[in-house]
Amino acid sequence: MENPQDIFSSNGGCLSDIVIEKYLVESKESVSHVQLACSMQDCAFPLDGTELCIWNTKSPSHQLLILRGHHQPITAIAFGNKVNPLLICSASLDYIIMWNLDECREKVLQAYPLLSLFIDAESRQLVAGCADGQLWIFSLMDGHHYRRVARVDLRKKTETFSTRRLKSGLCSRPEESQLPSTSVLGKGEQVEVTFPILRLAPCDLSLIPNSACGCLSSENPQCMWIGSSLGLFVFNLANLEVEAALYYRDFQSLSIPLAGSCALRNRTADRKTLCLLASLFGGKIAVLEIDPAALVRAQQCPSLRQSLSVPASSCVLPTSPLYLGIAKEKSPKAASGRRCAARNVMKDQRLVFHSKVRSSGYASAPHVTMFSPKTNIKSEGKGSSRRRNRCAREPYPVECAVPTKPGPQVAAAPTCTRVCCLQYSGDGQWLACGLSNHLSLVFGASLTGTPAVFSGHDGAVNTVCWSQDRRWLLSAAQDGTLRVWSARGAELALLLGRDMFSKPIQSAQFYYIDAFILLSSGPEFQLLKYHIDTCKDEMKRYKQKSKSKLICRLSTTGAVDMTSLSAVNDFYSHIVLAAGRNRTVEVFDLNAGCSAAVIAEAHSRPVHQICQNKGSSFTTQQPQAYNLFLTTAIGDGMRLWDLRTLRCERHFEGHPSRGYPCGIAFSPCGRFAACGAEDRHAYVYEMGSSTFSHRLAGHTDTVTLATATLDGKLQLFLAE
Repeated sequence: MENPQDIFSSNGGCLSDIVIEKYLVESKESVSHVQLACSMQDCAFPLDGTELCIWNTKSPSHQLLILRGHHQPITAIAFGNKVNPLLICSASLDYIIMWNLDECREKVLQAYPLLSLFIDAESRQLVAGCADGQLWIFSLMDGHHYRRVARVDLRKKTETFSTRRLKSGLCSRPEESQLPSTSVLGKGEQVEVTFPILRLAPCDLSLIPNSACGCLSSENPQCMWIGSSLGLFVFNLANLEVEAALYYRDFQSLSIPLAGSCALRNRTADRKTLCLLASLFGGKIAVLEIDPAALVRAQQCPSLRQSLSVPASSCVLPTSPLYLGIAKEKSPKAASGRRCAARNVMKDQRLVFHSKVRSSGYASAPHVTMFSPKTNIKSEGKGSSRRRNRCAREPYPVECAVPTKPGPQVAAAPTCTRVCCLQYSGDGQWLACGLSNHLSLVFGASLTGTPAVFSGHDGAVNTVCWSQDRRWLLSAAQDGTLRVWSARGAELALLLGRDMFSKPIQSAQFYYIDAFILLSSGPEFQLLKYHIDTCKDEMKRYKQKSKSKLICRLSTTGAVDMTSLSAVNDFYSHIVLAAGRNRTVEVFDLNAGCSAAVIAEAHSRPVHQICQNKGSSFTTQQPQAYNLFLTTAIGDGMRLWDLRTLRCERHFEGHPSRGYPCGIAFSPCGRFAACGAEDRHAYVYEMGSSTFSHRLAGHTDTVTLATATLDGKLQLFLAE
């Protein structure tokens, strides 16, 4: 009989290529003659007789899901035929149980292999640290059912932290390096650094003076210590970022370069932290005293050269490109005044002679009957008050509840048509949307009646924008053209052809209270001054009288293509935000006419939308609140930024968005942020919480914005 190794070697194969043992587990009870089950991604088998064990083939850490409910040994297991939801049935002598694996994975808090736990009482979150460097964060709030807030890879976070410091030009300490050294490796050798999380402990940065950690916000940040085998890290639970890193091997005075276990304790007396370390190899045990203020101060982001603010805090400079908008606003008033004065001047009239010598009356003022008020009219208070009520604006209630009650739902087109963009008018009376069938529609706020149709584009409309006075509607499409429409008559007022732009327009809007048009094309954005003339000439009806003029154009650092552009139009602001394909967000100051700051590594993928807190004319916010803005990227959730510090203040990632760029929006009061998701729901977050507060159902496809879907459905939600 031949040896099996000789058979495989003769065919040019190897035993390791034929069969591989992927996983092995031992059960205390025999599982012979038990019906096992396998699906495309999961394997199910009984463990220790009464426990149902689920092993996911795609889990890199071989995490097991153990389901308990049987009191007798399990005899048979079978998977359901549907993938969503994935069901599994287990049978024993006492029960037959049907399990929903998706719900079981959400409710069972397991992180294998688990090394440390930490509960943050302020945010009411449970944090679990694993040996593979993963942080699992769960919510302990009432009604959240232990939902997962985030999953963090510590190794990737430290790499992002080091990259940001490197790009910001921050000087390092003499004994410090950005990452663990790999110079001892030979050529072609690679090593993947792992960060097993040995200990989690609170880190109270409120004890540190604000001057010592100027890069952090003035409010008390929710931070914790992460003790790993390679170093100690200060981790922010609000924005899910590493604030400071301390590697053992970077300090020659330390005796333990690799730790096997550690313990951390804050001292309130001298505002320092004690760290007890045990060596991974050998029997060394060391006690470290760490100064968090010095650590944060050494690694804080550099201060800005100038203070940035979205509301304009200074006058427009004569050298600013925005100065032309102010100068042009003054000239029409003077011209109109001269025209009125010219009309008041008495012109020469022809003479008429009569048979009798008498004044013709052309040189004297005409005799007219002066207006005399009527005093016998009865009061009609009802009609006047009704008209006043229509004109008056009701203030937006700041402490209002989130609109969660499903309202009217309409289809934007007879066939399944994707809704690409959506925007309300400033008074909240009209809703404009751009469709993939080359049309733009304007609905009433209640989604009732026939919408106004704006047709003329030859590509999907990816941008719609209302003017501040609500007279004009701007639209940009993939055909490379930009059009300005009259909102009342749905007539074209201004057309900018594709010959004016080198690349298709990604974003476009009105700017500086309708004084300019701001648009992005390729690696630059352009500031256009425009004039709209609606006078009609029947002889030259096809000749456009409206015109535009290029004022300035600015490019991103590195000349990378822009993916999103945002600026405030409701009040005077000199700030323009632009996102690039290199995962950066750049801040431009148009008063100075240059780039003011760059946020490196804003997301793990390019930002596809920037949303600023622009407020509303129905409510008033604190001036500092207008410096907040949101960014979002595929697979990386939503981030809240503060323009004054250029820091991420909070990270929201409870909504699924892995393959399609879903949209985001601020509430008029600035207390909530809404976003779309791929699970056919809209998610609403509060600014002070990292997990969503409401999950709005009723959509029939991926939600691209808070009230629009890919299949062309528009959905309203009302406050209960």
